[in-house]
Amino acid sequence: MTTLEATAAATPPSGRLRERSGRLAALLRSPGLLAAYLWIAVILAAAIHPGLFTSGDPLRQDASQMLQAPGLDHLFGTDDFGRDQFTRAVRGTRLSLQAAVVAVVIGLVSGSLIGLVAGALRGRTDSVLMRIIDIMLAVPSLIVSLAIISALGRGTLNIAVAIGINSTAGFARLMRSEVLKVSNAKYVEASVFAGHGYVRRLFKHVVPNASRSVLAAATMDIGTAILTVAALSFLGLGAPPPTPEWGLLVAEGRTFIGVQWWLSLLPGLVIVLTVLAVYRIGRSFNRGRTRVVA
Repeated sequence: MTTLEATAAATPPSGRLRERSGRLAALLRSPGLLAAYLWIAVILAAAIHPGLFTSGDPLRQDASQMLQAPGLDHLFGTDDFGRDQFTRAVRGTRLSLQAAVVAVVIGLVSGSLIGLVAGALRGRTDSVLMRIIDIMLAVPSLIVSLAIISALGRGTLNIAVAIGINSTAGFARLMRSEVLKVSNAKYVEASVFAGHGYVRRLFKHVVPNASRSVLAAATMDIGTAILTVAALSFLGLGAPPPTPEWGLLVAEGRTFIGVQWWLSLLPGLVIVLTVLAVYRIGRSFNRGRTRVVA
């Protein structure tokens, strides 16, 4: 057992409780972080159970309510078909978040595996894999996404796949660098004298510690994925109308931006607040990633 393992084992439950209480107190002392968690909780609730916020039909048209300004009856106003924009924004939350999460999972899993293999095997394998990653990074991400969507066809799932493939390179380089850094740590080198084999050292010490940085980056990448999904949907590459989707709502309102500005502004504001909240939470994870799991 290493020194760090002995220290961790000797930590009493009361110490762990104080540590968790300290984290809660730090959260309460940070209004911005607390607001980010509350906003994400609302967004997740809207995605999981939209009926908590609205019972309306996002596809219901009402000619008598066309282009109504925001008010108590229609919090986000109505569009040129008389559809309630708040209902459409709430109902579109699940589709937009699903696409972002799928994209990050694809990039995280594929990129982490490539980075782990490159960092663990090194040598010629590392050189070949990293040259492929360099080629992927050399091509602008939007062009890569558009090319993949052109091959797969339009649709929210295809957007998620395109974004996921496009983010693989970033996760691969980060995982590789973390694997190399952790592999040279003193406690990993000390485990050799404890009789630990290479595979055991890799999965007991290297992978858990290297994955902390990658998971923190994945949290922040969800915000980027949400923004990219909305941007590609804005360009008409996502779900076809009249399916409610955040990017599509912004695109549908641009025709009336000079008069009925709320049609694009309010759904766009939801996107911006969600991305900022995810980034804020991701930064808090990123600051705490240096804790060692020995």
